[in-house]
Amino acid sequence: MRFTVAIDGPAAAGKGTISRAIAREFGFAHLDTGLLYRAVGMKGGDPVLAARSLSPDDLARDGLRSLAAGEAASRVAVLPEVRAALVAFQRDFARREGGAVLDGRDIGTVICPEAEVKLFVTASAETRARRRWLEAGEDGSYADVLAQVRARDARDMGRADAPLLAAPDAILLDTTEMTVTQAIEAAKAVIATRLAENA
Repeated sequence: MRFTVAIDGPAAAGKGTISRAIAREFGFAHLDTGLLYRAVGMKGGDPVLAARSLSPDDLARDGLRSLAAGEAASRVAVLPEVRAALVAFQRDFARREGGAVLDGRDIGTVICPEAEVKLFVTASAETRARRRWLEAGEDGSYADVLAQVRARDARDMGRADAPLLAAPDAILLDTTEMTVTQAIEAAKAVIATRLAENA
């Protein structure tokens, strides 16, 4: 069975947590596409060469969840050559046998426009900044993280190539007032319905 779940949204909206839970629940493979860009950004040097030579070891390196890695990812993700180098890998993963969940910023719009389920997970900038600040556990103020979240949103939404936006047929999931469990249950309900329809 080939069944693709595309989960998009801005930083710290909860899409990674939801994606991992969905993959476990339904036995799908999971790819956090943001890790690809974080790994490219953290490799340093020419980002296009880094993208073309990305290996599984690069995705396992320490520090890919740090604020610095997130900033590096956002800077290299605006480069069309980097995005092109990573598209084929993501599309192959998405159509693997047994189902797949991919989370990122352009999965439903660019990478997998034919996905059986598209979710756009979002939350207020303030909520996302608070989550990221607590998750990172790094020095720095909440105000600094909020400024970084807003700047990243502007970069991600304003880039010419594959900007962050919801696919026209995506289901919006606003997690601002949701607990983690509520958000996961809402996503699971959507996917279970689609699986039943496709059975």
